[in-house]
Amino acid sequence: MASDRGAFIWYELMTTDRESAADFYREVVGWTFAQESTAPPGGPDYRMILRADGGRAGGVLTLTEAMCEAGAAPGWLGYVHHPDVDRAVARIVEAGGSVHVAPHDMEGVGRIALVQDPQGAAIYVMRPAPPPGPPPRQPDAKSDVFDDARAQHVRWNELQTREPQAAAALYGEVFGWEQKETMPMGEMGAYRFLHRGDAMIGAIMPHLPAAPRTGWTFYLGVDDIDRAARAVTDRGGRHLDEITEIPGGEFALQCTDPQGAIVGLIGPRRR
Repeated sequence: MASDRGAFIWYELMTTDRESAADFYREVVGWTFAQESTAPPGGPDYRMILRADGGRAGGVLTLTEAMCEAGAAPGWLGYVHHPDVDRAVARIVEAGGSVHVAPHDMEGVGRIALVQDPQGAAIYVMRPAPPPGPPPRQPDAKSDVFDDARAQHVRWNELQTREPQAAAALYGEVFGWEQKETMPMGEMGAYRFLHRGDAMIGAIMPHLPAAPRTGWTFYLGVDDIDRAARAVTDRGGRHLDEITEIPGGEFALQCTDPQGAIVGLIGPRRR
């Protein structure tokens, strides 16, 4: 529906070692990976990521050798809803972006495309297929993969880019996001908060010289930031910064999983 335009509706982990990744995210976040692949016969292994409440947190794609040789690497990708995928992709390309996977229909899934914005950040654009049967009378909370307050959901979407103002303008035009408040970051520039309607969904910030790339980082909700931080290193991951207090009194940490996928964590401090 057009009213869903701009919503983050799915997240996908690409990994070279599904079992290692499953162990890492189980201990750090509390997720489990589904036992069976949902991919058609002959397709790459694709499994649902499951929360403790029975809802889905996203999907995990096991990269094949051919995918890696073609340039794919471990990482997280977000899917953003748009009612007209082709029009959204055309506007991103017109602004200087590029297409990795052209718009196409997937039976039972919807119409999707993978693009890079003009600064090189990758993101999926998607119009999901409606579920079979009559529409539900009430939204199913278990279907929401983004929630800014709950553990085991993605709680924050953060873009590092070399041109924050241009990125905010393009994403605003394509997805309807509004860049309202800003937070000064000293010499690093401004942290630009993004809103979708009344909800704050993330932010855009200048690309830091020490950061490995421009792109999106997705912050996962955890029940205890210190416990999760210990689990990161215990399970083969690496901290990219220190645990930092954020507005609202919670704490955040950016890290990598054992395969090198960058991911953020947000949660309270229990000690």
